[in-house]
Amino acid sequence: MRGSLRVVRSGALTTVQDAGRRGVAHLGVPRAGALDRPAMELANRLVGNEPGAAVLETTLDGVGFVLDTDRRVAVTGAPAPVTIAARPVAFGLAVLARAGELVEVGRADAGVRSYVAVGGGLDVAVVLGSRSTDVLAGIGPEPLRAGASLPLGDVVGRVPAVDFVPYSPPAAALHLRCVLGPRADELTAASLELLASASWTVSPDSNRIGLRLQGPRLERARRRELASEGVVDGSIQVPPDGQPVLFLADHPTTGGYPVVAVVPEPDIWRCAQARPGTTVQFHPEAARSLAG
Repeated sequence: MRGSLRVVRSGALTTVQDAGRRGVAHLGVPRAGALDRPAMELANRLVGNEPGAAVLETTLDGVGFVLDTDRRVAVTGAPAPVTIAARPVAFGLAVLARAGELVEVGRADAGVRSYVAVGGGLDVAVVLGSRSTDVLAGIGPEPLRAGASLPLGDVVGRVPAVDFVPYSPPAAALHLRCVLGPRADELTAASLELLASASWTVSPDSNRIGLRLQGPRLERARRRELASEGVVDGSIQVPPDGQPVLFLADHPTTGGYPVVAVVPEPDIWRCAQARPGTTVQFHPEAARSLAG
C-alpha cells in the first residue's frame, strides 16, 4: 500500500537525498546525494529499503512529519532525540510509526546531518537519474516546507532482525587523506607545507556545496588567471583569499581557482558531520596507500 509523508516542521534545511546523480557533470549538474552516504545506507537497510532509496537529510535541528499509513522509520547519522506520538524511541533502530502519529527528530546532539528512512522510500520524481535535491543547481524536489506532502514507495523488503547498531560519534577533529594536484604547483613550496601541517577550522559559512576552512593564508606561486576546468567531489580549491574550500556533493562542476589536492571518497563522507569550529588536518603522505 502506497502512502504519503506530510511535513509538520521542516527544520533549518531538510532535503530529499539518495545516492545522487552520476554521469551528468558534462551538463553542469553536480552529483548531489546524501553527504553522509554510509549513514543513509544504514538507515535504509534498517527499514528494509534498497541502500540508495531516497531519505530525508536534516540539518542540525531535525524535522517533524506525519505518515498516512503505518511504516517503519529509522534515524541515523548525527545522533538526535527521536519521538513518535511524543514517546521517546531508539535512535539507530527501525521503529514502527502508525498512521497519524507525529514523528519528531530533534536537534542533533553532535554532528550536523541526520538521515530519516521510511519503509518504501520517498517516491518523489526522478530527475536526471536521481531523486536528490541539488541546492546549487535547483534540481530535484525543493527543500522541505511545512505542509508539503511527499509520496512513499511500496514496501518491498524485509526489516532485518537487528538488536544493536554500532555507532561512532562524529569526531571533534577530522584527519583527511588527500592526493596533491592537479594544480599543486600553483602554491608556493611553503604553502604546500602548510597545507600538510597546519590545522584548519570549519567556518560557519560551510554548506552542502563545501566546507569553507579558516587558517593560515595559502600563497600562490604566481599571479595568473586559470581557465575553468572540471572539478570533482573532494577537491580542495584555493580562492584569492587563500582560505581553502573542500568541495562536497553540491559543488559546481567547473572552477577557475586552483585545485591543489583532492580528498578521496572514503574520507569525504566524514565531512558531512563537521560542525563549525571542527578542526581539520590534511595528510598527503597517508594518501599514498590509496594508490596501492
